[in-house]
Amino acid sequence: MPSVRRIAHEFLERQGLTTVFGNPGSNELPFLTGLPDGFRYVLGLHEGAVVGMADGYAQATGRPVLVNLHAASGSGNAMGALTNAVASRTPLVIVAGQQVRPAIGPEANLANVDAPALMRPLVGWAAEPACAQDVPRALAQAVFEARLQRRPSYLSVPYDDWAADAGENAPAVLDRWVERAGVPAGEQGHRLAEAVAGARRPALVLGGDIDTAGRFDDAVRLAERLGGPVWAAPSLFRLPFPNRHPLFRGVLPAGIEPVRRAFEGHDLVLVLGAPVFRYHEHLPGRYLPAGTRLIQVTEDASAAARAPMGEALVADPGAVIELLANALDASPVPLADYRPVPAPRSAEGPRLHPEEVFAALRDELPADTAYVVESTSTNSSWWRQMDLRRPGSYYFPAAGGLGFGLPGAVGIAMAQPGRPVVGVIGDGSANYGITALWTAARHRVPLTVVLLRNGTYGALRWFGDLLGVPDAPGLDIPGMDFTRIAEGYGVPALHAGGVDELRAVLAERPDGPRLVQVDTALTTPS
Repeated sequence: MPSVRRIAHEFLERQGLTTVFGNPGSNELPFLTGLPDGFRYVLGLHEGAVVGMADGYAQATGRPVLVNLHAASGSGNAMGALTNAVASRTPLVIVAGQQVRPAIGPEANLANVDAPALMRPLVGWAAEPACAQDVPRALAQAVFEARLQRRPSYLSVPYDDWAADAGENAPAVLDRWVERAGVPAGEQGHRLAEAVAGARRPALVLGGDIDTAGRFDDAVRLAERLGGPVWAAPSLFRLPFPNRHPLFRGVLPAGIEPVRRAFEGHDLVLVLGAPVFRYHEHLPGRYLPAGTRLIQVTEDASAAARAPMGEALVADPGAVIELLANALDASPVPLADYRPVPAPRSAEGPRLHPEEVFAALRDELPADTAYVVESTSTNSSWWRQMDLRRPGSYYFPAAGGLGFGLPGAVGIAMAQPGRPVVGVIGDGSANYGITALWTAARHRVPLTVVLLRNGTYGALRWFGDLLGVPDAPGLDIPGMDFTRIAEGYGVPALHAGGVDELRAVLAERPDGPRLVQVDTALTTPS
């Protein structure tokens, strides 16, 4: 009779979940023993970095990825990073090591009395099998739930279950496969196409799910056929449209009243692959202008249900893009050229303006570079200087929680070793995921980290002004040298003191990780 562990390993292998991101504890070792030869274990030095790396890897590959954590403290350590994976709808499969069942009730050390409850506010599905023989089926459900919901799932397994006999029915799980089809029904598609074709001034709002699903270029074709303005949804974590395209109007502001103002004069707003809307700053007002109709298309049923206004169709946005492109038989509207990039602003004194850094990135790096950005105070400078025209060019922490940037960049670079990957990381956020540098060095990940050092939490200073709190403590973080920190983890590093030196460094093409520290002037997100 095969063991639970053997069935589990074979099932994961058949499903393609052979890269395991983890930080092992005692309860995880029985699962990890005897991993088949085709498996790869990626060690992270903190659970937050582990989840961030797995998040980036899964986003870049478009496939579920396995994460192995501890059911108690390890899962707790990972929850901050998990918020970003939830918001980006990343299909992580988290398998956690639990104490043996007789030790759970008495709350023995390293036991979690109700492991699923710890994670259930975040993940789409969480469970702990009632017996060892149910582990293979529950593991399959965890994988399929993550794939179908595009949201992390969580399975806590008592560690002695792995060595138990799986039972005669367990091999039945090996041949299972679950898929989703999300094409609108005929009448639904007809009504939607009629609404879009009949609009006098339609506007398009695209979410990060469009890029996740590989529909970046299809979205461009649809927009050019519609001929109306295109926005990216607020709190953007993936770029779904070229940011210098003549129809692009930028990222919608993350406040109710500014969004309403943006939609003035439009009779229809079509939202594809985004929640409606992920607001941030509390700027109250009417949701929509009078006479404006909003239609949302999303695969995320929860996002459709919780939207405070408009109509919603739960369907595959990619299928809807194809349907509309075929229904709108008019020729694409002639367009002007892509908008030119303005000259970068400069700063007084020895520090560089962030725009000078981003202009150097734009000019010196290949056009297909993927950027992982976690420098919130430089947001306006970023969009003013960058020219991103390729799918998968931009990643950002989806829930706004710091700590995704460095680990996420490592995971993305591991998933796409043939594509240039750059992490643009602020000194405030770098410390949340700094241990990912060790993993980058260990695996010789081809990654460039551009560390923007301004010695303060710049975004918080901006928020302090916004909230009328100019004197909050704890906003300055002077005295850190990330070149020495990086070298301690095994990553070559240098400090670029000027624009010419920075450009010369960026023009080089190393085959492993490196960190480039740049001192920058303080700017605001908008």
